[in-house]
Amino acid sequence: MALEAYTSQLTDKIQTDVLTKARISCYKARDAFYSCLEKESNKKPTEIGTVGLLYPTDCKKTRQYYVKQCRPTWVKHFDRQYCAKKKVQRLLDDNESRRGPLSLPQPYTFKPPCSC
Repeated sequence: MALEAYTSQLTDKIQTDVLTKARISCYKARDAFYSCLEKESNKKPTEIGTVGLLYPTDCKKTRQYYVKQCRPTWVKHFDRQYCAKKKVQRLLDDNESRRGPLSLPQPYTFKPPCSC
């Protein structure tokens, strides 16, 4: 009987507004970290995150806050999404450089015919 009373107390304790606030704070921390990555993209990445994500030292504090605010599975998921988005962007940017007129090697100047 005591166990049933305990479990009913646990189910009553779930408050959706707390979960919503936690999710929103996670999203804000995530967005702050990824905006730091974009802002500091010209600097050499020296720190390693999950799923092979590299980031500069300047973003270390925002990364720590992001990891603290979000569940580890969410951090891994968002890092995978970011890496996939960057990979697609690199491929698209790389293909644009290949578009346009085909540049063939210029023919060398021909020797004039022999006036023999």
